[in-house]
Amino acid sequence: MGGSSPRILLVINPHSGKGRGEGAGADAAEALRASGARVHAVVGETTGRARDLVGESLQQDWDGAVVVGGDGTLAGIVDLLADADIPVALVPAGTGDDLARGLGIADVRPAEAARAVLSGIPRRIDLGTLESDGRVRVFLTVAAMGFDAKVSERTNILRRPSGRMRYHLALVIELLRLRPTRFHVSIDGGEPEVMPGTLLAVGNTASYGGGMPMCADARPDDGLLEAVHVAPLSRTRLLRLFPLLLRGAHLTRPEVRHLRCTRIRVSAPDLVAYADGERIGSLECEIGIRPGALEIMLPRR
Repeated sequence: MGGSSPRILLVINPHSGKGRGEGAGADAAEALRASGARVHAVVGETTGRARDLVGESLQQDWDGAVVVGGDGTLAGIVDLLADADIPVALVPAGTGDDLARGLGIADVRPAEAARAVLSGIPRRIDLGTLESDGRVRVFLTVAAMGFDAKVSERTNILRRPSGRMRYHLALVIELLRLRPTRFHVSIDGGEPEVMPGTLLAVGNTASYGGGMPMCADARPDDGLLEAVHVAPLSRTRLLRLFPLLLRGAHLTRPEVRHLRCTRIRVSAPDLVAYADGERIGSLECEIGIRPGALEIMLPRR
């Protein structure tokens, strides 16, 4: 990176990873300043606040940006950073960090991850897009529809208990309520097909949910999405499939269909879509890809 004192925008989510982001942000700032960078830090305690601060900051010129947080933190501002066309380093500090897993940097220390913006290896990665309800949202990892999205929706509705127990309760409730979703699917502009299923996932990266490799063959830099459809299953068969999902060994199962595409339209009367931990669509959505939209700087390891 040219210039004796590169100007770096540092975006910190202090609440990511159950508070891990605050310490990781401090380590990143110290490492950048020790390397000679001029650092402007913005602390976004909510997704909306982070987006406002980054939008204001990008009215100035920056040599790069460092984002400290998880998939949701980066997803909330990634379109702004991509449009600004500045190199971005990710300091993984979330609960899932599935993009970092896909890039092979999930275990990198904050100081090393941050310094990559100054002297790392550039890699262009794709961004997923999802248009629904008249809005276009950008996502990094996997757009999930069907059973797993309903579990996320139920988790958000429940008030108690707290932490992981709330997710586990939501999982039990949705297992008891399990029924197929009547997906209507059009792939790459083809004729719509009725595809009842337990779930449908469309991945820019291999994993979601903190390492579950649902779209095991997906790569974040190949210009393609991987769509994985799981046929209607009973509760017992779904529970039997989970160990295979955790190993990424489910794609050869007869109840699982997967393919590569660049665009997929999905609708269903009860459709909800989640990606990067957030609800990003309902009823009908069109999912696409922005190839090579973001320059990520990876540590030289």
